[in-house]
Amino acid sequence: MIEIDNLTDFEIEVEFLEKISNYFANSKDIELIVCNSEYIKDLNKKHRKKDKSTDVLSFGIQDFLVLGSIVINIDEVKSKASFYKHSFYNEFCLLFIHGLLHLLGYDHEKDFGEMRNKEEEIIKHFDLPTSLIVRQV
Repeated sequence: MIEIDNLTDFEIEVEFLEKISNYFANSKDIELIVCNSEYIKDLNKKHRKKDKSTDVLSFGIQDFLVLGSIVINIDEVKSKASFYKHSFYNEFCLLFIHGLLHLLGYDHEKDFGEMRNKEEEIIKHFDLPTSLIVRQV
């Protein structure tokens, strides 16, 4: 189940996000926080010592029932959707997938392409546009 804390006016289609989450056959809950650049910048500074905004953050929780929290910056969603010329909601889903993979232990900065491969598999399965990692290559 996805528990949403929406700090914006963006309407979230939770059913599709649940399908993505269930693709991993993981029964743990996920907290999804949707915020603006200022909010995520504060979190990034507090938890990662990086004094800048970002598009998505993930915070794993070592709990039997809860996988963790994904924080998505709606300002970055709007900007990147416009830049890459795809829908606002598709960009939101790509960030959700990216955050979810981090919660599941993937780390594109340290692995040997495993996260990239898994991200590609998911976006193809759900017919989404180019993923975050793939478009950076």
